[in-house]
Amino acid sequence: MEKLVERESATHNPLVAAPALAVQFFLIPLVVVGLTVLVYVGFGSLLTDERTAPDYLREIQTGGTSHRWPAAYELSRLMNDPAVRRDQRLGPALVKALENAKDDDPRVRRYLALAIGRLESPLPPDAVAALVAALDDPDGEARITAIWALGSSGDPAVVSRLLPVFESGDAGVRKMVVYALGALPGDAQLPTLRAALRDSAADVRWNAAVALSRHANHEGVAVIGQMLDRGYVERTVKREVRVDEDQDPVADVMISGLRAVATLKDSTLRPEVERLSQADRSMKVRQAALEALRVIG
Repeated sequence: MEKLVERESATHNPLVAAPALAVQFFLIPLVVVGLTVLVYVGFGSLLTDERTAPDYLREIQTGGTSHRWPAAYELSRLMNDPAVRRDQRLGPALVKALENAKDDDPRVRRYLALAIGRLESPLPPDAVAALVAALDDPDGEARITAIWALGSSGDPAVVSRLLPVFESGDAGVRKMVVYALGALPGDAQLPTLRAALRDSAADVRWNAAVALSRHANHEGVAVIGQMLDRGYVERTVKREVRVDEDQDPVADVMISGLRAVATLKDSTLRPEVERLSQADRSMKVRQAALEALRVIG
């Protein structure tokens, strides 16, 4: 499930910082967003809980079955606080908790991996090894979250561990692998990203095109052009708009494409960007198109 371009300083996690353009240029896979909001309503009362990260860790380690995964969720949510992310004692404890949760509720492992991925770089010792081990998790969403966390590590050595995972028959896994490869530095992943442009799943192709733009590679421009075609996207995206949640998945795809155009400063798509800036039904898409035009010049 960034927000696709320059990395910030080596001590800063580019997938954590909200202002980072790198994160904005990705089609963030819905699984990551879904994990963060899955129980928001059901556990609304917990949002006022003043327990600390160590308190939640103790709950994960010693609490009953019905308490451990909500504690893991709250801990992952607490990682939005930069002060919590910078706590050097927290990282090793999170890694140990993930290792000990291999036979626990898979939701515990999902949220612990999400929390580890939000730590400040560099990750604590053994964090990458624990996340790599999670690539074999029997729970699909736990695997996807581990892939996202590996992508957030900024460690180019992770690329070689993710490349084989792209062979998965699960489109959600492939989508997240492409996302993570686009976020990681280096060129070793470029052949896989090129291959992903021909994937059977549209989300994978779109993520691949935006990931290539993150690496200043123009080979995904044709796919980006499809992302700017509202008719095509509407026929492809089957998710319904939730007015009460102010979500428009079609607009999200188009905006991601427009940001990729801006990243590449690709003038070949300028006519389509101009048309969207003037006539698209979504004001968010129009605004993104105007911003892209300013960057293209």
